[in-house]
Amino acid sequence: MADIDPKFRDSLEDFERREVTLLGKTKRVYIAGSGPAVIVMSEMPGISPYVARFARWVRDAGFTVYMPSLFGEDGVLPSNGKTMMTVARACISKEFRAFASNASSPVTKWLRALAAQAHQECGGEGVGAIGMCFTGNFALSMMLEKAVIAPVLSQPSLPMHNPSGLAIDPDELALVKARMEAEDLTALAYRFEGDSFCKAERFAAYSEALGDRFIGKVLPDSAANPDAPLKTPHSVVTLHLIDEVGQPTVEARDEILDFFRARLISDQ
Repeated sequence: MADIDPKFRDSLEDFERREVTLLGKTKRVYIAGSGPAVIVMSEMPGISPYVARFARWVRDAGFTVYMPSLFGEDGVLPSNGKTMMTVARACISKEFRAFASNASSPVTKWLRALAAQAHQECGGEGVGAIGMCFTGNFALSMMLEKAVIAPVLSQPSLPMHNPSGLAIDPDELALVKARMEAEDLTALAYRFEGDSFCKAERFAAYSEALGDRFIGKVLPDSAANPDAPLKTPHSVVTLHLIDEVGQPTVEARDEILDFFRARLISDQ
């Protein structure tokens, strides 16, 4: 059932590679497509072929994808050993606060600047953003940038070791909530029921903080691709997606694309 060979190396040659300098820091960003901008932030351990496949679906749905390289080796799904090294480096990096509850990762400031630039370049009603796993909560913090109007949180896994913790500063969270209410915005979120990295307590904490502005959706573990390299159901739109009509993970993907269309394209 695995439709991508885990050993496949994706050249990403159909993306423009751009070195983007914002706030004094330069990061590689892969860009493709046309239409309103969507920032696709990869899960651990980086921009794997599975993440790139999702980015192409977003591109083909009528959007310009901006996919920043935040950690790991681009285009590959590394071995377990290399994955753990990538996780360890990210955990000690000053850009991420992997273990801190009630604290926003500094990298979100750079991502907000990227969203502002993408909106200027692409136009449209605003910018969409999706974070996954390690970056799962970043789309919410990015709403401090006024251009970001369509946030998606896929299996948000930070802070680590605190299932009910939220990886966002309380003052920032209050500003985000106020903006969502003032502008009638919502955040979509997805997880598998038995996900050991993003547990029910996290969705409960988001719901308590944001009320009906947080739309959390939980997929049964049986919907996860059993042939995925990671056996624990976790990655809703990448590793554990089953690319077949009628599958819950494909329906989740299509819901996300529809969410972007409804928010970012004026004639929808």
